[in-house]
Amino acid sequence: MGMLPERKDIPPWVEGSEDLKDPEVLQVQTQPLEALLGSAGSQILYSKRVSKVTLELKVLEPLDFTEVVIYGCYLCKRRAGWVLRSVAQWHRQRQE
Repeated sequence: MGMLPERKDIPPWVEGSEDLKDPEVLQVQTQPLEALLGSAGSQILYSKRVSKVTLELKVLEPLDFTEVVIYGCYLCKRRAGWVLRSVAQWHRQRQE
């Protein structure tokens, strides 16, 4: 998978090492993700705080997708993943 985030990067709402194990990994189209997280990621911190998760984003250039790694407690990870997938699905349906 990759290395766990360093301790200084872990926000206070992510509790202990258990929340850092088994992250949820999604690949979401970049455009709807930008709509949700703001231009240049201006709403990332707000989204992390409200969702009580920490996010790692990695743009996959040729595919116009972004890999999102979500760390947090089980329910918070699932909820944040559901929100991201729902926004992406809504965006796809709207384009059709």
